[in-house]
Amino acid sequence: MPQQDLILAIDNGTQSLKAMAFDLDGRMAAKSQVTFQPYVSPQPGWAEQSPERFWNALCEACQNLWKSGKVSREALIGVALTTQRATVVNVDREGRPLRPAIIWLDQRKARGLPPLGGAWGWIFRLAGLSGTIDYIRSEAEANWLALHDAEMWRRTHKYLLLSGYLTYRLTGDFVDSVGCQVGYIPFDYKRLRWARKWDWHWRCLPVVETMLPRLIAPADPLGQISARAARETGLPAGLPVIAAAADKACEVIGSGALASHIGCLSYGTTATVNMTHARYVEPIRILPAYPAAVPGHYNVEVEVYRGYWMVEWFKQQFGHLEQIEAQRQGLTAEALFERLLEQVPPGAMGLMLQPYWTPGLRFPGPEAKGAVIGFGDVHTRAHLYRAMLEGLAYALREGKERLERRTDTRITTLRVSGGGSQSDQALQLTADIFGLPAARPHLYETAGLGAAIDAAVGLGCYPDFTSAVQAMTHIERLFEPDPVHQDRYDRLYREVYRQMYKRLKPLYERIRDITGYPGEAQAWPGD
Repeated sequence: MPQQDLILAIDNGTQSLKAMAFDLDGRMAAKSQVTFQPYVSPQPGWAEQSPERFWNALCEACQNLWKSGKVSREALIGVALTTQRATVVNVDREGRPLRPAIIWLDQRKARGLPPLGGAWGWIFRLAGLSGTIDYIRSEAEANWLALHDAEMWRRTHKYLLLSGYLTYRLTGDFVDSVGCQVGYIPFDYKRLRWARKWDWHWRCLPVVETMLPRLIAPADPLGQISARAARETGLPAGLPVIAAAADKACEVIGSGALASHIGCLSYGTTATVNMTHARYVEPIRILPAYPAAVPGHYNVEVEVYRGYWMVEWFKQQFGHLEQIEAQRQGLTAEALFERLLEQVPPGAMGLMLQPYWTPGLRFPGPEAKGAVIGFGDVHTRAHLYRAMLEGLAYALREGKERLERRTDTRITTLRVSGGGSQSDQALQLTADIFGLPAARPHLYETAGLGAAIDAAVGLGCYPDFTSAVQAMTHIERLFEPDPVHQDRYDRLYREVYRQMYKRLKPLYERIRDITGYPGEAQAWPGD
């Protein structure tokens, strides 16, 4: 049993919770994972989960670590937590949940809100942003809760993100990391603090500042494991709990993308392109840059909401043969999908896919839909699968170019993390489409590793983030662009993909007018 200093990283995702022990070289000494149903839907479009389910999964994952015998609790020097973004929990004065958590995938809307009045209403009308602000207000879970469950809202002592709720369960204090503040909350993303009293966010929400937790910068202490948490998790009482950040932010530093010229691609449920920046820059007007896992820094991000979720969609709709064969061989269906990619040349013989299975707020707009063009009699489901991954890469390249324009910083290399990064074919087509080297980190769990890096710096194991990232992140394999494939992809991207949205937008609008679907945008500040 290894006895060197270890850091425990807890990663609460959408479908599972993982407890991972890392050494100070970034190697994973042990891992325990507890899966759960992502959410329940009491009504169409709702997505809820019991907060106790998350806490019980945390306790079970930690207890399983000790039972495995791979790590000793006495070797732990600290704990860090990272979670899914924008999931909210209402609790009473004793920290007991008052209702199920609303998950970031939830689609309910707060209808019938009066127009925003006062000076801010006038300013937004003058700037032509009233529609955007009204949309944001309708999306805010707090507004829906206050409208539809006023008694519960009255009893709410604290309105927390999932990270704040789990931190309370670990430490007994209502505190949370600045790096976790992503959602429809009165947070000043530029100043990395709760919004000032005159800020427009307070006019849009029924939240008051006393309902919010105290904020702590990443790498600073949140508290210590309480006696109660120690009994339930098996963690040593008094163990330091160090502030980390939300899962996407932790993925960025966990993949080694600390410098602003390194683009971080997350091939997860939501696909994102991210860069760490010392300056606050809105990637799209009025949509904020998010807090980074590094204090005082920002993640400038563009996301494709239905990212590598599309692999699961493809598996359910077209992957029955792979599912059956994978079960027979004891493999995953995704591993067999590699063969589909190998069967089809780059460019999918002209099949082009626009991956807007769910639209956005400003780009793409609320009318956007997915599209596939270029079908011919030669095309098979293998071509569709390659076109799907290529379409996601095209969309992220478009996002990367947007970030470069907004930040005046050129991205020269890529780090790719998330489930999709395990595919060699996906990494190679990414390098070819971006025309940049694409590196796969030495391990898949970059969110957990990023949280461990925050803890390592906070505990004084490294003097700064530069040295911690250098010591704890490593490249497993580098994929270089193929010049021939790069040239083909570049032409397809510039001459076809970049033209698709603006040419199809009028048709998307007509589809919405005729069918009523999609009625409104489904853009979320989550993963």
